[in-house]
Amino acid sequence: MSEIKALARGLDMIDFVWSSNRSVGVGELATMLQIDKSSASRLARTLIQHGYLDNAGNSRRLIVGKRLVQIGCEIDHRLALRQRALPHLRQLAEETGESAHMAVHATGKAVVIEDVEVATSLRVAGGVGRRIALHCTAVGKALLAFGSLPIPDELTRMMPATITDSQELALHLDEIRRQGYAFDDEEHEPGVRCMAAPVTLSDSTIAVIGISGPAVRITDVRIAPMAQLLIETAGRLSQELHHSFQPPRKNGVSVAAKLSLKA
Repeated sequence: MSEIKALARGLDMIDFVWSSNRSVGVGELATMLQIDKSSASRLARTLIQHGYLDNAGNSRRLIVGKRLVQIGCEIDHRLALRQRALPHLRQLAEETGESAHMAVHATGKAVVIEDVEVATSLRVAGGVGRRIALHCTAVGKALLAFGSLPIPDELTRMMPATITDSQELALHLDEIRRQGYAFDDEEHEPGVRCMAAPVTLSDSTIAVIGISGPAVRITDVRIAPMAQLLIETAGRLSQELHHSFQPPRKNGVSVAAKLSLKA
């Protein structure tokens, strides 16, 4: 069985178990996939090892695994964050005249999960799903400073202003924590300035919101008032989440307790 074919059959197996809403036998899976039972057993064992499937009690029948439930909760979590954040981002973009966005950490990068662009002739490339470096962007540095992430081992120089020394970056993150927001002064892209502040829930940073725009518009005299607006917006969003949002839990079975959003 080729790797691509095995992957496709593994995904079909997960989809079948998920949609069945009951425990499923290996023989039934083999019939559905049109493969022999031993091949189906090997696929099932691999998926069990990675947490995507599990055995139902002491039987050999299969049910959805904890990892799959966790991924579902994480997706719900991000969708709920976007829903709550969007009005705040729109207001921030309107008040500053610059693009506003929200990002979270995922596999060593900052990932934009919501983005509000402004209708001006000078716009900064962004977009939902964009993955950007942690060490040289405002959202990335805010995630490093206010979260529990380690400084990346590789600090690639993107621009002349990019910090590539870990000790220097550690001191810079201390300064970010003191001032309450991160600033990217053309460290990632030429002619672009950005700032970002943390969104917190239960004393943890769960995301950051940011502003980005051309350096010709985000001038030195605008930095302080824009940063104040940003921090206040992040604070209001954090307060709203505190009253209406239950974060997903990741310790084993408890992750099945999905997000609870009050109406």
